Amino acid sequence: MDEKIEKIVIDTLIEFNEELQNDLLRNPTKKTKLYGVTLDSLALVSFITDLEENISEEFDAEIVLADEKAMSATTSPFRDVKSLSAYIKSLLES
Repeated sequence: MDEKIEKIVIDTLIEFNEELQNDLLRNPTKKTKLYGVTLDSLALVSFITDLEENISEEFDAEIVLADEKAMSATTSPFRDVKSLSAYIKSLLES
């Protein structure tokens, strides 16, 4: 499941970057930084929306990534692809 989620996050980043044209997102990996480095707050919201839709389609499960739990976490799940993938996995498992 980990690799599948990570692939969805990366594929969504690649797709999202087609309109964003950010050089830092040209070849994303699990270490690719997200919020604050490559995505500003508006771009992050758009990316999250796209990602929630892709996760929903793939796993037939509705998740909300920008919830109170994520926003109040000591360490943001939006810092890189790896942390976001782990957060998505925890949501899908709960």
